[in-house]
Amino acid sequence: MSTSQTSQLIAEQAHRIATQYIAVWDEMGATHRRSLISSTFTPDVEYTDPMMQSASHDGMDKMIAAVQAQFPDFRFQLHGTPDGHNNVVRFSWKLAAKNAAPVAFGTDIVIVTEDGRISKVTGFLDAAAVPG
Repeated sequence: MSTSQTSQLIAEQAHRIATQYIAVWDEMGATHRRSLISSTFTPDVEYTDPMMQSASHDGMDKMIAAVQAQFPDFRFQLHGTPDGHNNVVRFSWKLAAKNAAPVAFGTDIVIVTEDGRISKVTGFLDAAAVPG
């Protein structure tokens, strides 16, 4: 496999992982969200950002449900192009209501296992709108 083919494969995998991760955060149906969590994250997934921490599927589900309750009409979107190397993927996101300016931007760095699931998330809040 050439270097350009390897780079292409890594870019495709990074995009797939980031898109799947965003889909979990945007899934409003509790049952389907739990199913997505199981297929996206390892059972002992560690999640850390400046405001929340978790170490399980149940913890991820509770955190996501809390964010959705706080921002019911908002959705996450990829912001920029995900990238990665080895078993690490980095991507940025934005949180916005439909047809509205984003209220937050962040960057997440995830560790991916051989089976393609995320075992660790380290999140950074890059910018947030200040309530006026």
